[in-house]
Amino acid sequence: MDRMDDFLRLSASTARFTYGAPRAFAFGDEGRLLWFLRSTGPTDPLDSLWVLDTATGTETRLADPRELCPELDSAAAAPPLPVAERRLRERTRLVAAGIGSYALSGDGLRAVFPLYGRLYEVTCPAGAERGAEPGQPAQPAQPKEVPVAGPAFDPRPDADGSRIAYVADDALYTAPGGRISPEDGARWGVAEFAAAEELGRSRGHWWSPDGESLLAARVDESALQRRWFADPAHPELAAEDFAYPEAGGPNADVQLWVLGPGRDPVRLDWDAQTYPYLSDAGWESPGEILLTVQDRLQQHVLLLSADPATGRTRELSRTTDPRWVDPMVPGTPARLADGRMLTSADTPDGAARGLAVDGVLLTGDGFQVRRVAGAHGDRLLIEGARRDPSEQQVFFLDPDSGELSPLADGPGVHSVQGSGGALLLTSASADGIRRVLRSADGREFTPQDFSQAMPYRVVPVLERVTEHEIPTALVLPRGHVPGTRLPVLLDSYGGPGAQDVCAEPRRWQHRQWWADQGFAVVTIDNRGTAYVSPRFTHAMYRGFSDVTLDDQVAALLALGERHADLDLDRVGIRGWSYGGYLSALAVLRRPDVFHAAAAGAAPTDMRHYDTAYTERYLGLPAENPEVYERDSLIADAEGLSRPLLLVTGLADDNVHPSHTLRLSRALTDAGRPHQLLALPGVTHMTPGGVREKIMVQELAFFRRELGLCL
Repeated sequence: MDRMDDFLRLSASTARFTYGAPRAFAFGDEGRLLWFLRSTGPTDPLDSLWVLDTATGTETRLADPRELCPELDSAAAAPPLPVAERRLRERTRLVAAGIGSYALSGDGLRAVFPLYGRLYEVTCPAGAERGAEPGQPAQPAQPKEVPVAGPAFDPRPDADGSRIAYVADDALYTAPGGRISPEDGARWGVAEFAAAEELGRSRGHWWSPDGESLLAARVDESALQRRWFADPAHPELAAEDFAYPEAGGPNADVQLWVLGPGRDPVRLDWDAQTYPYLSDAGWESPGEILLTVQDRLQQHVLLLSADPATGRTRELSRTTDPRWVDPMVPGTPARLADGRMLTSADTPDGAARGLAVDGVLLTGDGFQVRRVAGAHGDRLLIEGARRDPSEQQVFFLDPDSGELSPLADGPGVHSVQGSGGALLLTSASADGIRRVLRSADGREFTPQDFSQAMPYRVVPVLERVTEHEIPTALVLPRGHVPGTRLPVLLDSYGGPGAQDVCAEPRRWQHRQWWADQGFAVVTIDNRGTAYVSPRFTHAMYRGFSDVTLDDQVAALLALGERHADLDLDRVGIRGWSYGGYLSALAVLRRPDVFHAAAAGAAPTDMRHYDTAYTERYLGLPAENPEVYERDSLIADAEGLSRPLLLVTGLADDNVHPSHTLRLSRALTDAGRPHQLLALPGVTHMTPGGVREKIMVQELAFFRRELGLCL
């Protein structure tokens, strides 16, 4: 195969079947408005800003990036993104172009958004203000450009939308107004690398509910090493650099300050030496700020209440774990209407991730809580798994009794958003993705979806195997004749914080394509991966390689015993990021099981990966050198005896290309033949169809090395 086939071309042109699908939903005006982003069709990458009136179901496009930015005409190149926004899109894995994000005012009637460094605001007035009859669609104003001091990043309106905070050149501004952060050489109003990539916090400034003050992060990265990127395809261009927190080295110094016109800045006071990680922050009321801080090894997590007038903090709760405390369930911590505090909590035996109210466990072992979506009347909206970890259901939760009532409980992956009695339910299953909006008065609407229909209806064979009940999935070629032996392609991620074996349909499209090329495609969620249980996840404490590889091998052999058509004498393995690490690890250490590997963006030596991720699981390099040595692949290079294809993007700021190049050099020094595919200008996300082009190369590699007939 020397070029893309129809499926790969379709996948590339539709961004893996995501262009044209509505996303980034947010309710406004107490549930009357549903804001979202969506492009015009399955091959249109440019998202526009839309609003749906929940009284009528009418959709209105409020902002079209092509009208606001003529440079986006197909004949011209898009203008460059501000560096901060480009890097944050990498951190949040955002592939859409055009309007990438927006933020609503407190009343939900106004939105602000950046567009290639420019700042815009648009208003969707309330019914009484627009002079329309009840039930008639809103008559929105045209987007208005707001003058800014420099390329604008992460704009946020205050409660009534009269002022907008934004970041330009690492300084925090308001419009109208001006610079509000001090000129002290630090970065203001942004999330540092560790927070955005590993801790779940992608923002760095928050308006107070009354619009009088701003809570702002001050980030000093002067102690960090610099990482450099040069594009060898364009040697005339200067290299780019950024601050990177490498395992064992310094982290950014992060502080929180309350800023505002006519008042002295106030720094929030906590023991930042002991608890350097700020994983969450925000205003609970004009007189209270809540923040969550963690120690470096993330074994102690504190929820603090801060007085914005004095900066003094007090401890509300403390969560500890001798291994590490898992990230907080999204939607927590939060105060309930009666003032009680809702927090994340594990059941005592680690069988389930749950919720607690004022420290008292509310949910039990039979339910894995994944997200708190908000309140609906006197109950909470909860997403989680009550059956198999590959699925997700939606429930109402009584915060007094802990009673769960199903809202969306069928097969698949269900999620929810709600406000003012309105609910948006999204259900994903083998039959596709369906969204239903239920208005407060009970009517139902379906937000339009212009995305490309998924070519395959895939129903993977899901099984739990070995004594550890490891989730696995098997995808066979369409029309497979039982009794026909198939080479195996293991396609797993295997790392912490992620789940592969999931009933969400987009995950299986490309695996079905691989199967149709003649493979039995196997996916395995070894211990250490997410959403089975805390106990399952924590099995990866102080070591990646042994648990990951042992479980992958044991599960693969168990599947081979159950499915006679799996030819375990021809096993290939492919993966990206941690999955690339697993792939290289497999052929280096278990060549008796794995016969060829394609390893993309592999972190080959965790001593050169970031602090917050690596140290959470492996500890500090100086205190646990043997752990880092055991998990490094460099020393294994001389033992390579199987075909290995290494792939790296030379603009990857997450897993720096030096990881792959170090392993390639060690293999070369040891005289071990291998293949290296280095891609100039390609980032960790492999945008613009690059992933599909890599798949073409991988397919040729596996066909050749596993003896698969064309």
